[in-house]
Amino acid sequence: MKNLHLLVIDPQNDFCDPDKGALFVPGAERDMARLARMVDRLRGRIADIHVTLDSHHAVDIAHPVFWRDAAGNPPAPFTAIGAADVKAGKWTTTLPGARARALAYLVALEASGRYPHTIWPAHCLIGSYGHNVVPALFSALNAWETERFAVVDYVTKGSNLWTEHFSAVQAEVPDAGDPDTQVNTRLIDTLEKADLILLAGEAGSHCLANTVRDIAGNFSDPSFVKKMVLLEDATSPVPGFEAYQDAFLKDMVALGMQRSTTERFLT
Repeated sequence: MKNLHLLVIDPQNDFCDPDKGALFVPGAERDMARLARMVDRLRGRIADIHVTLDSHHAVDIAHPVFWRDAAGNPPAPFTAIGAADVKAGKWTTTLPGARARALAYLVALEASGRYPHTIWPAHCLIGSYGHNVVPALFSALNAWETERFAVVDYVTKGSNLWTEHFSAVQAEVPDAGDPDTQVNTRLIDTLEKADLILLAGEAGSHCLANTVRDIAGNFSDPSFVKKMVLLEDATSPVPGFEAYQDAFLKDMVALGMQRSTTERFLT
């Protein structure tokens, strides 16, 4: 296999550290340990590695600090806020001047039909421990770079405070004034040249699912989906959102996505 690519979604401490992770995904630490072992095993055969990094500011439309209830209290993590809630006065923005734009965002998000707007614990803050790649995988990536004299393609997402950015391809509601929220054509073009694309990372219900769906939807040839291989033992869902991962898997397999594990692949 001449051109094997690995795409890892958000393998960061805030998702993968069971003790310190701000938004720990149960099982993620084991997912990344298995993935690190596979990278070490296939170090000489992986031609290119892409790693996405959730990259947020403390002030973000999906963090508690952005919102207040009628009594001035921020929402608890995992609260769902809809356009109807804002119109009814149940929730409003901390800065009054941001209400109209935030409401327009919620209306557009709901029209997409992909996810309700969920408030998350502040996570993957740029420059923080939680933003870093989990150590076991980072070590394997560094060894790959050194042996191959290559560079891991780190793809950041999520720095625009006005929109969720689960997918590494585009934001949930792209901002017309911010190219970083619009379709990442460079990543799509690069992946189209691969013979096979291994998929791993967190979470299978959100960022991995949306990234893979968006890659498939932007391929110039729909048959390229058959080049994608999900490593099922290297991803896990956010608790309470397991149905989203199940739907993603069902939909993508129907389109031709393959499945394997870190241990079975190329053994």
